[in-house]
Amino acid sequence: MRWDNLTADPAGDRARDAALFGADAVTTRTFDTPEFRGITFHEIRARSIVNRVPGASRMPFEWTVNPYRGCTHACVYCFARKTHSYLDLDTGLDFDSQIVVKVNAPELLRRQLGSRRWQGEHIAMGTNVDCYQRAEGRYRLMPGIIAALRDHANPFSILTKGTLILRDLDLLKQASEVTDVGISVSVGFTDSQLWRTVEPGTPAPERRLDVVRTLTDHGIGCGVLMAPVIPFLGDSPAQLRATVRAIAASGATSVTPLVLHLRPGAREWFMAWLEHYHPYLVRRYERLYAEGAYAPKWYQRRITRQVHELAQEYGIGPTRAGMPRRIAAPVEPAEPVAPATPEPTQLTLL
Repeated sequence: MRWDNLTADPAGDRARDAALFGADAVTTRTFDTPEFRGITFHEIRARSIVNRVPGASRMPFEWTVNPYRGCTHACVYCFARKTHSYLDLDTGLDFDSQIVVKVNAPELLRRQLGSRRWQGEHIAMGTNVDCYQRAEGRYRLMPGIIAALRDHANPFSILTKGTLILRDLDLLKQASEVTDVGISVSVGFTDSQLWRTVEPGTPAPERRLDVVRTLTDHGIGCGVLMAPVIPFLGDSPAQLRATVRAIAASGATSVTPLVLHLRPGAREWFMAWLEHYHPYLVRRYERLYAEGAYAPKWYQRRITRQVHELAQEYGIGPTRAGMPRRIAAPVEPAEPVAPATPEPTQLTLL
């Protein structure tokens, strides 16, 4: 994909097609405020906003909306890093600091949803980069996007690490009254030391779980994508238990584990991070991911089994909207009590 393909008025000659930024199509801005210092925004008017997922993708949805490219969350493992290379930007610091903003996303989506050719299929958001990253606090694209989906009663889902989603709580409630709305928050671990180095631009895991709690308190069921589970750093039995227990305590309706995968672009950046912070693990990672981007099936199955068993233990299963589950802090009983026989539950995947 060339930068030109993202613009409303593509240049005609091949020399300009290959250019990084067309002066007539892109407005570049920097803001001298603490939250945006060191970040450059490239504002474009996109030609389309609803994207079809390639048929070979493992994703369980067919259509996506991504109002941003690049992400200030700066997660070192982010699989979307490769997409910045399509714009002749690097997949490391540029991905974290050179943010493409599709400023006409809400109006464009509304027009596309009203087209006779659109059949009202489910639209997924936050599947490439986070639509509630810091830039959203300034550009406010999501209220218009959600309003368009609400007005057309079009089903949608949002995956986020951002607490800013709570700003749009009223819109989400309105949309959920007329169509299917799925919200998931990504929390792969609760280890604060790991969080600070591997996800430096994100809200703390505890704050993300507060989002889950608030959404469920307002009748919007919210699942947790427990991703990524990071081998040798966030996958010990004690770490998995602590994370699943915290997820259950937040009232999450489901938990779905996903082991770290390292696609080209992300792999190089992650391995450089690993070499700096955990050099003793480099060889172990090279062996574990020797066959490609994904950890071996045996490892993925082991993590999935452990998380599912913990989820059953803590009572995470299907719930009705408006019925959040709470797990009280453990206390020592005054006298032995017979354990209650749990009702069977069926785990819910995203």
